[in-house]
Amino acid sequence: MTAGVKTIIYPVKDIAKAKALFTALLGVEPYADEPYYVGFKDAGQDIGLDPNGHSKGLAGPVPFWHVDDIQESLAALLGAGAETLQEVQDVGNGRLIASVKDADGNQIGLIQDPAA
Repeated sequence: MTAGVKTIIYPVKDIAKAKALFTALLGVEPYADEPYYVGFKDAGQDIGLDPNGHSKGLAGPVPFWHVDDIQESLAALLGAGAETLQEVQDVGNGRLIASVKDADGNQIGLIQDPAA
């Protein structure tokens, strides 16, 4: 089961320029501002800027579906023909992410937040 797409990650080459652009677009300051990730929250969405995204294979913005069980969702996608791009990984505080690509090369991200 999903809670929908709530996060979009943009691979960026110049984090400072991207941060300025998204600050102007969204009209809010980032909630996370690190050399390895800048994150914004606006209108129920998380917008992430990843300066290492291109080296991780991100070719453009990637939607991340928030799921209840990342292992189950990943298995279902792989069973339906997706190819793993990133295995399940804890990115901090128990938040798990993974990503796949479909037969057309579209990237699909998964996020499981820790149980409340």
